Amino acid sequence: MMSQIIPIAPPFEQAHVERPESTAVLQPILLPYSKEIGEKKRPAVIICPGGGYDFCSEREAVPVGMRLAGHGVQAFILWYSCKRRFPTALLELATAVAYIRAHALTYDIDPARIAVMGFSAGAHLAGSLAVYWNRPLLTDIFGGGEKIRPNAHILCYPVITAGEYAHRGSIRNLVGEEYANDFNNNYTIAVSLEKQVSADTPPCFLWHTVNDDSVPVQNSLLYLSALAAHGIPFESHLFPQGVHGLSLADACTAKAEYQINPVCGQWFDACTAWIHRGFC
Repeated sequence: MMSQIIPIAPPFEQAHVERPESTAVLQPILLPYSKEIGEKKRPAVIICPGGGYDFCSEREAVPVGMRLAGHGVQAFILWYSCKRRFPTALLELATAVAYIRAHALTYDIDPARIAVMGFSAGAHLAGSLAVYWNRPLLTDIFGGGEKIRPNAHILCYPVITAGEYAHRGSIRNLVGEEYANDFNNNYTIAVSLEKQVSADTPPCFLWHTVNDDSVPVQNSLLYLSALAAHGIPFESHLFPQGVHGLSLADACTAKAEYQINPVCGQWFDACTAWIHRGFC
C-alpha cells in the first residue's frame, strides 16, 4: 500500500481568490500494481474530512482511506484549506479531481469512476463540486467541466443548507459573519446545495442519523428531495440513532464508547458495494 503527499496548485489568481497561506495537499492511500492480480483499473475516491470548515478531522481521513483501499478502492485524502471563504476549498477539490483523472494510468484508476466523499462540512465540499462542476464559476477557470467532474458523490452526515437548518459554524467559516445569518443573500444561496442541484448532478450515496443534534437530518432530507426532483439516482440510509461525527462508527475511529455504533457502521459496506456496482 503506497502513501505519499502531493501538493496541488489551484488557479486562485485566475479565479480572483486570495491564495491561502498553506498549500492544500492530496494524501493517496493506494493499492500498488500486483503481477498476481494483473492489469486492473480501480475506482477512486477523494475523501474530504469534516471539521466545520475550521479544521480537517483526522478521524475521517486516513482510517477511511485505509478501509477503502482494503475494499479495492484507490483512496486520496484532500487536506483542504479551512477558515477560507467559498470557493477556496472548492477550487482545491476541483484541482484534485483534475489531477487524479490526468494521472489515472499512473494510479491504476478508471477515469470514469472517480467519486468525491465527504463528512459533515467535508460533505458540503464534496456536494459543492457535484453541483458546480459544470457552472461558469469553475468551467471558465478549468477550460470546461469534464476534467473536474466527479462521477459520483458520497455524503456522510452532510452540511447542506445555509437556511433554517444550517450548521452555523460551518456556514460562518464559509461565507463570513456578515452573511451567515442572512438566508436570502446571494452568497448564502450559493452555498445552500439543495438550491443548486441540477439535472447534471452526478449520482449520490448519502447517510445520516435521524437524531443528529449537530447537523440536523433536515440537511439530508432537503438534498434528497432536490435530487429526486431532478431525477438524480441516489442511495440513502437514515439511521434512527447515532451522534454526529461517527466516521466508520467502530473502534477504529471512535474516541469514546458512544461513537461505536454497529447499526450505523453498516453504511460502509453498503457504500463500497454501491461503488463497485458502478455508483448505482
